Parts: sequence; structure tokens; C-alpha cells
Amino acid sequence: MKSIILVNALLLVISALIVPGVNLAHAEQSKAPDIKEYGTDPARYFVPKTAIDTTDVPNIVLKSSAKDTDLLPYYKIAPGTYLFFGNIAQIDQFNRGWNGNAGFVVTSEGVVVIDSLGTPRLGRRMIATIRSITDKPIKYLIITHNHPDHSYGAIAFRDLGGVKVISHAGALDYINSNKIDNSVDFRRSIIKQDMTGFAAVAPDIPITGKLYSSYKLKLGNKTFEIYNTGKHHSYGDLVVFQANEKIVWISDLAFNQRTTFMGDGNSRQAIKAQEWLLTKFSGTKLMVPGHGSAQTAPFPMVRKTRDYMKRLRSTLNQAMANDLDLLEAVDQADFKDWRNIRLYGLNQRANANFVYRELEQENF
Repeated sequence: MKSIILVNALLLVISALIVPGVNLAHAEQSKAPDIKEYGTDPARYFVPKTAIDTTDVPNIVLKSSAKDTDLLPYYKIAPGTYLFFGNIAQIDQFNRGWNGNAGFVVTSEGVVVIDSLGTPRLGRRMIATIRSITDKPIKYLIITHNHPDHSYGAIAFRDLGGVKVISHAGALDYINSNKIDNSVDFRRSIIKQDMTGFAAVAPDIPITGKLYSSYKLKLGNKTFEIYNTGKHHSYGDLVVFQANEKIVWISDLAFNQRTTFMGDGNSRQAIKAQEWLLTKFSGTKLMVPGHGSAQTAPFPMVRKTRDYMKRLRSTLNQAMANDLDLLEAVDQADFKDWRNIRLYGLNQRANANFVYRELEQENF
């Protein structure tokens, strides 16, 4: 492995084999007149010592002038297995679109990447970071779902050549929808430079078939099982089981250290998929979510996300039974015990609105 770049002296004690790739001197230090309530603090650069079972959350500030070759902080969470632990925040000019997780696995014959972060530039910086660890070729990119924070860096891997992209067949529906245009325009309005070179990437290997069926991928000495978990969070979602290390990359089926987002997908399907996940992988060693730190058994983040969704459905079902209209029902769906959870204030009313409309369709 090439020389490790330390973020600062405090990170010399490594809990989850963290290997930061960005020096503090590279962090944006500009003072903003006001910091978004749900964004990234521009005056603070913080990388947790561990990415497993932690209550700490990153505050990684990136420069707008960053080079494509600048490394990103990363963690080694298992043999040959690395995690990019992203900010838990809305997209802004300080995190440059890095508000989700991604990772990669080095095998004897090449690299398998899981998700590509939120911009082409972040994708290119992921590639540079991978190159700092191994010279083995990047052979596969698995996109767990179409949301921009997980997929908009994919074009960087496509531009490499020789990388096969695996994603849910539903990604094609997203690419052909008007949602992608609105999403791309929104990101360009905030971080235009970082979106340079963006193009939607269709899968070379589209995952479809029966719900919870799997596609087996073997590369060198490692095996991956890629599960079709339906349309519970997006146009189509995947869960990736890294069989040798017993690690499950669960994408946005459950969230850790923050409130879930329910603007796409289907809450009833999500709850069923969470139950499947807890049963199917009860004996696994580690679950890695799309947002927040990785977690060991008994995987409380899955139960917490499931219980939140069940509670929201129950609350809104009762509101509808009491003949409350949409606005009244959303007002009533305020969970005081969740108010201190990150992004609750941003997502709660939107989630309640989404579920209310879901229940209208289910009930009528």
C-alpha cells in the first residue's frame, strides 16, 4: 500500500483502520455569513476516527478548486474493503455534493466499486484514491440506486473504459424521466464546476427478475451477491452482499445517524425489505448504509428506520380515519423524540406528505 496521508495528528490512533486522504490544509476555510441548518459547516473540518458503530459524523469541507487527482478520506473496514464515509447533510457549496457513502473492494484480479458519489468530480477523486491504494484495474461499478448522491459520479468510471456498470433495470426509467433533468439542473445551480462532464450512465448489466433474487458476481478471490430489492426507495434498489467478508452494503434501505428520505419508492415495500434484510443477513458481520456509519449486529439502524416508517404510516392512517386533510395530517405527524435526529426538520414534513398520498392510493 502506498504511503498513508494523515489528516492530523489526532487521527494517528486508528479505530476502524481509517486512512484519511485529504490534509487539513486542503479544507475550505472560508467564512460564510450563515451556515445552512442542514448543510456542512465551512469553518470546521472533521473526520471521525472510525466509520463503524460511531456516533460521530463527518464534516468534510471540500474546495471548489480541488483537482480531480486530490484524494478523498477513506476507511479500511475489512481486508481489501474500503469505505468513503460522507457528510450527513444536504448538498451545498462546502461539501461539493458529498453527502452519501460509497466504497470499493480490492480482489486478486481487480476492483469492484459500490456507488460513485454525487458528481463527476467526486467520481474522479474516488478513482484517484483507489489508484493510491492499488494498481489493479477497476472492473465493475455497482450502482445501488439512481439517486444523485449515489450515481452522478458514474460517468467518471465510464470514461475510464473497461468498467462494467451494474445497476437496477429501473435506472433506465429514471434516465428517461424528467426527474433527472431537474436534479442535474439543481446540482449545477449549486456546484456547477463539479458537474462538468456529467452524463447519465445506463447499466451494462441491468438487474431485474423476481423480488429478492440475486445476481452472482465473482472477481478473483471474492464473490458478491447482488439482490434485487424492488422499488422501495427509488426507481429500483439493490443490496450487495460481500460474501467472503460477510459485509452487506444496504444502500438506502436503512439510514444511520439521520432521518430517512421517502420522496420516491414505496414505504410498504421498504418495510417488507427491511424485515427481509434482518432475517436474511442476521448472521452477517457488518452492514454498510448509504448514509451514516457502518454497523455491527444487531443492526439497530435497520430497526429504527423500519419503526419510523411504520409509525409514520400508522399516524397518517389514523389521521385519515379522523378525516384530517393533508395539511392537518402532516402537522399532526410531528415526532418530538426525533427532532434532534439529523435532517429531521428537512425531511419529516416531506415524508409525511409522501406517505399520506401513498395511503390515499392504497385506501381508495
